Amino acid sequence: MKRGKKYKAAAALVDKEKLYTIEEAVALVKQTSTTKFDATVDVSFRLNVDPRHADQQIRGTLVLPHGNGKEKKVLVITNSPEAAKEAGADFVGGKDMIEKIRTENWFGYDVIVATPDMMGELGKLGRLLGPKGLMPNPKTGTVTTDVAKAVHEIKAGKVEYRVDREANMHVSIGRVSFEDQKLVDNLTALTERIVRVRPAAVKGTFIKNAVVHTTMGPSIKITFPGR
Repeated sequence: MKRGKKYKAAAALVDKEKLYTIEEAVALVKQTSTTKFDATVDVSFRLNVDPRHADQQIRGTLVLPHGNGKEKKVLVITNSPEAAKEAGADFVGGKDMIEKIRTENWFGYDVIVATPDMMGELGKLGRLLGPKGLMPNPKTGTVTTDVAKAVHEIKAGKVEYRVDREANMHVSIGRVSFEDQKLVDNLTALTERIVRVRPAAVKGTFIKNAVVHTTMGPSIKITFPGR
């Protein structure tokens, strides 16, 4: 793959053999951003799990201490709209919203929160919403009777972490414009959570590899306790 001059200059700042501390990596990842826009800062993990086994399919959510800089539009499907509206949901409705999605292929939102009583109808749109990752799920807190709490958490910077078929995990933890300490706090919170959800069946090293990088910048290997 051919790389531009900016990328090569940024990559030259990174020691590919070194495992950086979280604090070192955060400082360096900001230096190695190659874009003019406010790039996203992501962390990627390579885990020692076999996602084919149910007990090793790691998935959950976490409210980052400082959010990740991404504003999400929230659609709430419920028969009791008042709480959702007061919590700041962008769109609220019941069967009318489900019909709008079905007939108009409407995707003007980032997250759907639904009350359990609406899942029977919403579930019929599984083929439409599933491939886009929009189907509400109790594991991510998007199927709940407390829609106000769900909306508040999403607006506050709630992120989902999920291991893919190749045992990799990718999560956005902020933007280059964030203060160093805020990125450190977010990255620390996420890595601590990943270590905490280590499956009992895993033997040996749990996190094989972990890197932090910007949207188009080079990867920086990180190390932390409990990996």
